[in-house]
Amino acid sequence: MTALATPPATAPAASPAKRARGRRGLSSSYPTWFYIPSAVLYIVLFAIPTFASFYFSLTRWSLFDIEFIGFENYTQFFTEPMLVQGFVNTFVYGFVTSALKVVLGLALALLLTGSILGRGYLRSTIFFPVLVSTVGIGITFKVLMDPFDGLINQTLASVGITGPGWLTDPAWALLSVALVDVWKGVGIATLIFIAGLVAIPQEYFEAAKVDGASAWQRFRNITLPLVQPATATVILLSLIGGLRSFELIWAMTKGGPGFTSDVIASVIYKQYQAGFYGLSTAGNVVLFLVVTAIVVPIQYILNKRQVEQ
Repeated sequence: MTALATPPATAPAASPAKRARGRRGLSSSYPTWFYIPSAVLYIVLFAIPTFASFYFSLTRWSLFDIEFIGFENYTQFFTEPMLVQGFVNTFVYGFVTSALKVVLGLALALLLTGSILGRGYLRSTIFFPVLVSTVGIGITFKVLMDPFDGLINQTLASVGITGPGWLTDPAWALLSVALVDVWKGVGIATLIFIAGLVAIPQEYFEAAKVDGASAWQRFRNITLPLVQPATATVILLSLIGGLRSFELIWAMTKGGPGFTSDVIASVIYKQYQAGFYGLSTAGNVVLFLVVTAIVVPIQYILNKRQVEQ
């Protein structure tokens, strides 16, 4: 008879206390070291400048002296007609550009996820304006929208239509800049919607077709609910960008004619140029609070709807 082989010796299992200490060590040290660099950057680049802005908004300051004046800057901000006009224009500009980007972005995404010729080329063409400098686009469209020598009005005149003063007419200036903003930014919205659409399982649409659902019913009951995360992302990004817009407006109109296309950001810049640093800092604080007060509730509502679905 052969001797039975004895099983190899194994290391003694760690005690429950040692395993618990190991888990506590990993859970306590790794997250701390992971968050420290981010926390330092957040404090240095965001928290400190934010609190400093709140303080300087309560002062009349220059490069050489500081005088505490309380809420006088805020009182002046909301009593100056130019500042109030910029405040109203900011809301109009932000909501118009955001709504148009959502609608056009979803429409283009539906088109570019279908079976059409040259789909890849069209996708890159629509996304291309996003890569171009905002100031460059502003200068280009300022030339194109010239009421006398601009290509747009010349093209309209060739078919018997008299084009408006896109950037010189107070009734058209802000809307003209908003349309250019939509043209530049709709590529991002389209890309986000495309990602949301291709993530929807095709089995849902096939089952709906078998049940006799029309194209509109499939869009309303399948596409819209399941693309809602992408819609929420587009709304938030577009709204934040619209409320904070400055470069395009400054490159195209500088807030003109008069103050008809001024937004809060351009008014703040003009106040800095004029040497009213405390007033412009108060404007920065107002802009920050406005964006926060609008975006945070909208984000909460959109996230709540996604959870409920």
